[in-house]
Amino acid sequence: MHSKSLVELAAGLQAGEFSSEELTRACLDRVGRLDGALNSFITVADEQALAAARAADARLQQGEAGPLTGIPFAHKDIFCTQGIRTSCGSRMLDNFTAPYDATVTAKLQAAGAVMLGKTNMDEFAMGSSNETSFYGPVKNPWNTDTVPGGSSGGSAAAVAARLVPASTGTDTGGSIRQPAALCGVTGLKPTYGRISRYGMIAFASSLDQAGPFARSAEDAAIMLGAMAGFDERDSTSVDRPVEDYRAGLGDSLKGLRIGLPKEYFGEGLDAGVAAAVEAALEEFRKLGATVTEISLPNTHLAVPAYYVVAPAECSSNLSRFDGVRFGYRAGNPQDLTDLYTRSRGVGRLL
Repeated sequence: MHSKSLVELAAGLQAGEFSSEELTRACLDRVGRLDGALNSFITVADEQALAAARAADARLQQGEAGPLTGIPFAHKDIFCTQGIRTSCGSRMLDNFTAPYDATVTAKLQAAGAVMLGKTNMDEFAMGSSNETSFYGPVKNPWNTDTVPGGSSGGSAAAVAARLVPASTGTDTGGSIRQPAALCGVTGLKPTYGRISRYGMIAFASSLDQAGPFARSAEDAAIMLGAMAGFDERDSTSVDRPVEDYRAGLGDSLKGLRIGLPKEYFGEGLDAGVAAAVEAALEEFRKLGATVTEISLPNTHLAVPAYYVVAPAECSSNLSRFDGVRFGYRAGNPQDLTDLYTRSRGVGRLL
């Protein structure tokens, strides 16, 4: 079953070819057998997953199934999950069990999806290789001598290795798109505000956005449809209806104009990447699209701007991890300064 797409698995579940419990056990078996070499999971929630699968099977039998009912997925360990450890890839939160669900968690649960566990990530989502996790590096399943990208490397690797048909991630400055590219799966950073950030541990609040990983655009569209929507608990959430993201997937590309920024094809571009992009552009042309060279002259300012905004917001957000209210706490502090210093130092926040 691991070779099937999310769409194919949903069709099989609704046709009664197999149950969600059978599918979930098959995925858990693959995780148990294969993830030791990949390290894509931090926490595997066997009992909770099987309970959710049985509940999904009941919904399927009652004819109440949606496109995600009974489908296993993996959750980046940055989303709060009630009763299950939420570590954010850090020692600081290694002992933290969330007392509530993130909105994305609740939405996927309401859609009937089955969470197998929480995936590995760069500590507090800061990294591009998934080598900075407290739980060790994640390996790229196509070549375990290489990195899967980050910070959502565990989620991308789990989908690429066919451990799960889909997963969640977050993207601040490329943390979905880059590992999706390195692992050869589909990844999407939606427009800011499309998905609630409530219960998603913050890195840089004005940049962070949740999104899906899957094997295809159609599978990713289904995940996005379940994750998106207005949330009054997130002041940056956009109050607009959720579209049917699959609706236009079969439309013709005739008349579509694609802008190709010339600044993206300068010094430092790998020859293999350039060839892959050109091959994709040629496919677009065959399908009727027009490719036009454009210029984005301020592109060179993007990275400097990011490294002003992101570290400033990160510094503010991570200041809450001080050993006082939750997370790692140094023993026998002499005073408040000593508590802060040693909790953050040993908790790897200095």
